[in-house]
Amino acid sequence: MNIFKKFYARTYQKVFKLMIPMLPYREPEILNNNDDVARVLKDKQLTKVLLVTDEGIRNLNLTLPLENLLSEQGIEVCVYDKTVPNPTTNNVAEGLAIYKENACQAIIAVGGGSVIDCAKGIGAKVAKPKKSLRKMKGVLKVRKKIPSLIAVPTTAGTGSETTLACVITDSETRHKYAINDFPLIPSYALLDANLTLGLPKHITATTAMDALTHAIEAYIGKSTTKDTRVYALDAIKMIFANILEVYNNPNNFEARHNMLFASYKAGLAFTKSYVGYVHAIAHSLGGKYNIAHGLANAVILPIVLKKYGRKIYTKLWEMGTYAGLFDTNTTIEKGAKLFINHIENLNQQMNIPSSIPQIIDEDIPNLAQTAEKEGNPLYPVPVLWTKEKFENVYMEIKNGQ
Repeated sequence: MNIFKKFYARTYQKVFKLMIPMLPYREPEILNNNDDVARVLKDKQLTKVLLVTDEGIRNLNLTLPLENLLSEQGIEVCVYDKTVPNPTTNNVAEGLAIYKENACQAIIAVGGGSVIDCAKGIGAKVAKPKKSLRKMKGVLKVRKKIPSLIAVPTTAGTGSETTLACVITDSETRHKYAINDFPLIPSYALLDANLTLGLPKHITATTAMDALTHAIEAYIGKSTTKDTRVYALDAIKMIFANILEVYNNPNNFEARHNMLFASYKAGLAFTKSYVGYVHAIAHSLGGKYNIAHGLANAVILPIVLKKYGRKIYTKLWEMGTYAGLFDTNTTIEKGAKLFINHIENLNQQMNIPSSIPQIIDEDIPNLAQTAEKEGNPLYPVPVLWTKEKFENVYMEIKNGQ
């Protein structure tokens, strides 16, 4: 990388890290059940809410108990259930129209990361009606309080219930981008493992690997804090201990509960310490080919970790020893490689592919440019990559290692 560009990126990241203690990060208040949701709304004297979800969740009647309870409490629920994976600007516009037409006062998001991101996008547009989502792309472009947002995750993976990030895909260009600002952190998070029981195996697997990616990228980056390192390590240990159990036994409540809180902790870690090039690449593939984010992360993660090389061996060893994959007598190099091998083995045991053959060769230069632009200088990655390096990695992701 050009020495001046490298200097700019690392300086930007160091300044941002120094600012972390002064920035208004906050954790959502954790709710335990639907009664808590009703209590919060009544305490705030809110009588009309927009419930954002998707058709799959609505068809499973997962939102019905909450809808009925709120109705009984005199709280009107208006529903938008057309959210798609990799939520689009059209989704946000449709949800916003329902919010405005019904004079809603708060937003409840029941679903995975796509649903919660859609709800955040709606909230951002309520706060900034004259500003397009595209112009909110990047960092600190919202800067205005959004309506009260209650996030109810139905998957254990995205951590969106904790984060300041909202990832949206432009409906016309298919460009996928992140909006990052503190008002987007949900006010409340309902963590109820009952909502995750019986999830299909492939969703369980890919969302869990999404959470693992969050924790690992937060830990190996250059903007960690004492708190984020603890959150990341705890999340990694919990995921490794429970991921195959929830995959093989979808109705194990305790394991589902553990995965839900692991995802939550991973979210707390990366919302401060940020992610890295795994996410930059995954976002480009999600925008271009509509590849599910968790699936993309799962495939990309071991490839990128190998490409970072020796620079991250010590941190991989630290994560591996904390998670109990091997003891402290294991050499750092061997431990690092065992850690990556463990990820690859998990993917294999959960039928996650080792490549993404949908990638078209002619698209790679533009994909690489998109990822490089997203990652530099924002993501405090352990090793800085050029566009050409990204292109090589895309070829490996397409063809497998």
